[in-house]
Amino acid sequence: MATLTIRLSDEKHERLRQLAERRKISMNKLMDELSTIALADFDAETRFRARAALGSREEGLALLDRLDHEG
Repeated sequence: MATLTIRLSDEKHERLRQLAERRKISMNKLMDELSTIALADFDAETRFRARAALGSREEGLALLDRLDHEG
C-alpha cells in the first residue's frame, strides 16, 4: 500500500473533514472512496472513447435523430 501526501487549502481540508465525519468514516477512507469514484469515471470515459472511435459519426447522429422522433 502506498502513502500519498497532498496539499489542500485549509478550507477544503476542513470541508472534507466534515464530510468524513458526517459519513462516520476516516479521512483516509473518504479519500479512498473519492479516488474510486474518480477512477470509475475515468474508466467509463476511456471505454466510451474507445467504442466511439470504432463507430461512425454519421450513424450515431442518425440514431440520435431516430430516437428524437420516436420519443
